[in-house]
Amino acid sequence: MKKPTYAQLARMDKSYLWHPFTQMESWEKEEILIIERGRGNYLIDVKGRRYLDGVSSLWTNVHGHGKRYIDAAIKGQLGRIAHSTFLGLSHPGAIVLSKMLLDIVPPGLERVFYSDNGATAVEIAIKMALQYWHNIGEPQRYLFVSLDNAYHGDTIGSVSVGGIGLFHSTYKPLLFETVKAPSPYCYRCGLGLEYPSCGLACARKVGDILASNEGKVAGLVIEPMIQAAGGFILSPPGYLKAIEEITKRHGVLLIADEVATGFGRTGRMFACEHEHVSPDIMTAAKGISGGYLPVAATFTTGRVYDAFLGGYGEKKTFYHGHTYTANPLGVAACIANLELFRKERVIRRLRPKIRLLKEGLGRIAALEHVGEVRQIGMMTGIELVRDRATKEPYPFEQRTGARVCFETRKHGIFIRPLDDVVVLMPPLSITERQLSYLLKSVEGAIRAVTEQR
Repeated sequence: MKKPTYAQLARMDKSYLWHPFTQMESWEKEEILIIERGRGNYLIDVKGRRYLDGVSSLWTNVHGHGKRYIDAAIKGQLGRIAHSTFLGLSHPGAIVLSKMLLDIVPPGLERVFYSDNGATAVEIAIKMALQYWHNIGEPQRYLFVSLDNAYHGDTIGSVSVGGIGLFHSTYKPLLFETVKAPSPYCYRCGLGLEYPSCGLACARKVGDILASNEGKVAGLVIEPMIQAAGGFILSPPGYLKAIEEITKRHGVLLIADEVATGFGRTGRMFACEHEHVSPDIMTAAKGISGGYLPVAATFTTGRVYDAFLGGYGEKKTFYHGHTYTANPLGVAACIANLELFRKERVIRRLRPKIRLLKEGLGRIAALEHVGEVRQIGMMTGIELVRDRATKEPYPFEQRTGARVCFETRKHGIFIRPLDDVVVLMPPLSITERQLSYLLKSVEGAIRAVTEQR
């Protein structure tokens, strides 16, 4: 078959495809990027143009594209078997990986349940938490508490504990009942307070919610340290630890969603480590395979796991599973990924990059239309505003954040915004030189778009 030209591919894409989180009317009018290859920290399109992958291919890629060590691990597994069910069977890779993962997750987590993406990992966590209480004789605990501005995936359960109106409000008739707590969004505090004089009032509100629903709450779901899709909203110091203490006081399961934050993104292997938090249930995906293949995991304590043990007649089994649970190819990528973390001392080598990122962001934070820059580790959100003094946002329809991201393409950079929050989340393998170029180009793009007269 003759290789299609760019024009042919673009025409077929616009005729046949429906892209996620994309207004297709605009898509059909724009020049689209069609990525054919990846090498190192770059994406390469069908025309041979290179783009620095500034968002790690949606927050997944860790060691760069075409990493030979991971490539070889997948090829080696492919020579044995590509897939077999995990229902009623096991395989060596899944067993070895489970031990490797449990050696690095927060203390107290003792069991791994595999799935294939972040939303399913959260869905599993919710179902486990609910059934845990049912199995130990407390079925009245059915409520879940989550935060405003939360994002935990796009399945019905994960949307139910989400809190982004733009994404979720349409589906309200399908969702189960949850209770929302204030987001720790200090820049736009919903309580009208300021940190630190507020004394973490948003955390105290969580305590009030649990107290007013005493004995009814099954679990509290939280993105530790930073709400990613909500706009890279950084929690104030002490907030996460306060939430852990509150859930313990009320006997509520703490579910930490580390899908976006896990595997080095915040400068630690997991974000919970920043405040020495040990959740009852934790989810992980994205970086778990180095950004290669769809793998996810839900971790639980021994206490949660033990509640599902019993004779068949007791019907305590966790009746949940996926066709590609613990897929051997994905598991092989995960093992190679974790081996690279150790061999290449990835976390330690992040320190100078994080310092460089912070310095460069200081210049961006001083720009006329940058309201706030939020950064933890290698995760950055740059909130653009029409008026810095009043924090007035740009009109939604102006797509200011998207225009900034399109501007960076002129400099060979691919990034994607969250409305008017410009997101930077490059692969952990990005070099200091590449990082400096990324920061300089983003600064120039913001100026070009927001300082037009």
